[in-house]
Amino acid sequence: MARKDIFSSVMNPAPARAERNEALSYVVSGASRSIKSSFEELAKGSVVELDPEIIDGSFVTDRIDDDDEAFQELLAAVKERGQDSPILVRPHPSAPGRYQVVFGHRRVKVARVLGRQVRAVVKPMADQDHVIAQGQENAARSNLSFIERTLFAKRLADLGYDQTVIKSALALDATTFSKMQSVASHVPEAVILAIGSAKATGRDRWWQLSKLMQVPGNAEKALAFVMSNDFAAETGDARFSQVSDFLAKSKRAVSSGAAASKTWAAKDKSVNAAIKDSGKAFTLALKAKNASRFGAYITDHLDELYRAFQEIQSSKPGD
Repeated sequence: MARKDIFSSVMNPAPARAERNEALSYVVSGASRSIKSSFEELAKGSVVELDPEIIDGSFVTDRIDDDDEAFQELLAAVKERGQDSPILVRPHPSAPGRYQVVFGHRRVKVARVLGRQVRAVVKPMADQDHVIAQGQENAARSNLSFIERTLFAKRLADLGYDQTVIKSALALDATTFSKMQSVASHVPEAVILAIGSAKATGRDRWWQLSKLMQVPGNAEKALAFVMSNDFAAETGDARFSQVSDFLAKSKRAVSSGAAASKTWAAKDKSVNAAIKDSGKAFTLALKAKNASRFGAYITDHLDELYRAFQEIQSSKPGD
């Protein structure tokens, strides 16, 4: 196979049979699997060794934080038996003599730590092909969490890529893409970054958090919470639960104390009133024999009643 055809399945993804990854709740397409099988072909005369110091990261990041445990395992494996799979780089579009990672940034980091050359495939490609290959490879390896994929999709959208490219890059079904958009729109990025990758937290829990964030004032509350000393869980999944529980408790507190209620009744029992005051809304519900007539009387005299109220307010000390 000629080199120019090696990544044709990535650049032009086909609607092949899909697998379901339940942990992350997204569809991994046949185009993603094709990358795995392409490594053997890439190794046939197309792999070179590069100094990791002349390799820069991708122009769009796809990770929130590095999994130190997984990195240490990779470091030990490469140290013991060498680098099994090559990375993919392209000539840097704006820095002659340098390269840009398409995928394999952790292998580049390992090479730097070990002081070794990194095995790489060099392939000139446009920005759009770059992000599709980057996203598809990560889908194939299943090592990005839902929220990391969501931020990757958001950053691609911010760079001007349309939905077709983003869905292709991340092998997304319509439902997952819609929920990603909701999360990216309503959960402040500062909150996401404070929580971290949250590897075990899937799309539906993040989507529920985005619904909580749509309650007026909750985004500001969440931002303040993640900056407080109370926000101290060690893992991303635990930090997610902290934020979610905090907002859920806040919602219950508002609901339980939203309105002060009291009742009033005329001495002759001909009319009574149920009164609710939430601070922003005041409700007066009249019942019993004279409810309709008394309600009509209040309505007809609202202007007069309000003028009397204003006079009382203006006569208070300090007003």
